[in-house]
Amino acid sequence: MTVDEKLIDHLANLARLEFDPAAKQAMQADMEKIIGFVEKLNELDTAGIAPLRFMGEAANVYRADVPGENLPVAKALQNAPHKDESFFKVPKVIKRD
Repeated sequence: MTVDEKLIDHLANLARLEFDPAAKQAMQADMEKIIGFVEKLNELDTAGIAPLRFMGEAANVYRADVPGENLPVAKALQNAPHKDESFFKVPKVIKRD
């Protein structure tokens, strides 16, 4: 696969990016290096090798989902910049006409 200016322009358009000419040249060089690396990997014989799914031996290590103590309302609201007796006050974001 060749990386030319047309491809860089197309990818920049898809990603909604804009490059000056120097950055476009740098991006083209980086893309060529990446594609060269992938092509080098394609030369390896991977027959009989299972795909890597996890970086370590442990998989799905989650803590137990057990209920804990509730935070008291006063403590939860102590650092709130705007609050009511038992609620956080936030600016209105939905405008109704």
